[in-house]
Amino acid sequence: MTLTTMVLSALELATPSAPPEGPDTAGLAEALRGFFAPLFLVIVSVVALFFLFTREITRFVQFIVLAIAIGVIFYVPNIIEVTAKAIAGALGIQ
Repeated sequence: MTLTTMVLSALELATPSAPPEGPDTAGLAEALRGFFAPLFLVIVSVVALFFLFTREITRFVQFIVLAIAIGVIFYVPNIIEVTAKAIAGALGIQ
């Protein structure tokens, strides 16, 4: 390397750049959903089968309703944001 190249490289590294606005979380929610969705389904299936084999139909129905509610909350896109905005609007918070 020549001295000119080294000086230009050092000057380029020394010039300040704008800090990033925040972490890039564009695909984070999808990655987490992709990881936890099969795990959630396996757990729900095992527990549901347990309730069916022990003939606890009432607990089975309660569990299925709860599992569907949890699935809707976590796996429907933007449902948490929409719900939070609705609750904040109902409380008068902007």
